[in-house]
Amino acid sequence: MASAYTPGLKIVGKTRFEKDRKLPMKGTVHVKKGERVTAETVVASTYLPGNVSPMNVANLLGCEPKEITDFMIRKQGDQVQKGEVLAETPGLWGFFKTKVQSVIAGTLENVSTVTGQIILREPPIPVEVHGYVDGEVAEVYPEEGIRVATLGTFIQGIFGIGGETVAPLKMVAKNPSDVLDAANITADHKGKIIVGGSLVTAPALARAIEMGVKGVIVGGYDAFDLKEFLGYDLGVAITGTEDKGITLVVTEGFGKINMARKTFDLLVASEGKKTSINGATQIRAGVIRPEVVIPLAEVKEQDVSHEVNMGMKPGSLIRIIRQPKFGSVAKVVSLPEKPAHIPTEAKVRTVEIELLDTKERMVLPRANVEIIEE
Repeated sequence: MASAYTPGLKIVGKTRFEKDRKLPMKGTVHVKKGERVTAETVVASTYLPGNVSPMNVANLLGCEPKEITDFMIRKQGDQVQKGEVLAETPGLWGFFKTKVQSVIAGTLENVSTVTGQIILREPPIPVEVHGYVDGEVAEVYPEEGIRVATLGTFIQGIFGIGGETVAPLKMVAKNPSDVLDAANITADHKGKIIVGGSLVTAPALARAIEMGVKGVIVGGYDAFDLKEFLGYDLGVAITGTEDKGITLVVTEGFGKINMARKTFDLLVASEGKKTSINGATQIRAGVIRPEVVIPLAEVKEQDVSHEVNMGMKPGSLIRIIRQPKFGSVAKVVSLPEKPAHIPTEAKVRTVEIELLDTKERMVLPRANVEIIEE
């Protein structure tokens, strides 16, 4: 077999990056196809319905459900303030009145003479979708959003936490093996995305949050530190919604693993440039990878390779994604045609590889590696 398909991990210095930017529900798109946008540009917006608060007015007034309209002061559709009187009984000779006050500020949405309840709804929640990267509107989805495109560096990671953030890139590590510790992080790193080497320690991540660092890109992270940082076991859930005040992108895997030289060199070359990162990760069906996007104004369309990756073949660069040698980068030596038995006694298709750092040769299941798409 000359080649074989396997999932790819992209680490590309010059490529065309495209991403859909869509609203959760129909709204208004504010830009046109071909228009230039920045990462901060509001490209689409809408309003989500506010939360509802039911109130049983009949019970509160001690009347029949069909009678509540006789005591309502405000009518359906009115804007109300928290604490405002909505319904009131006449009392006895003007005394001993029973009042129902609004529990929220919002709109009196419904009055039911069947249940005796009213429905109050909080004000609509504005939702805005930003460009995420500096680029061009490649496609417009009416009332939904856009597809933004840019030319530049694109790096996919193995794992991440935290959502989208945009900031200048700052190198902290001097080489891919450096450990990013708390002492390495200073006030100068506030508002920046910083780059470590083989590992970011738990104290360093805490220090980064304290100093206002917006993101960290690093080769490895300790799995035990992750549980302590999040406060729970991650399991197989999708990440990216954590509200920790920072976004983390791990490029190689769990543990102390040197950042791949190519990844490190691309980040060094982009220091100081506006960078967009997203830690959202999903490993199972519908794979989502954490990403680093660095738009480069000097890159032109003719500089970008449009070759289609036809799969794994001898000479392909791959990364090992399971033990042993988890996180190591290697080169494909051969792709044996016939399935072979592995130590677990399973019979699988295998790949012969050569580790780039030690030149050690190994035979692994093809499911244990993924292509590094360049």
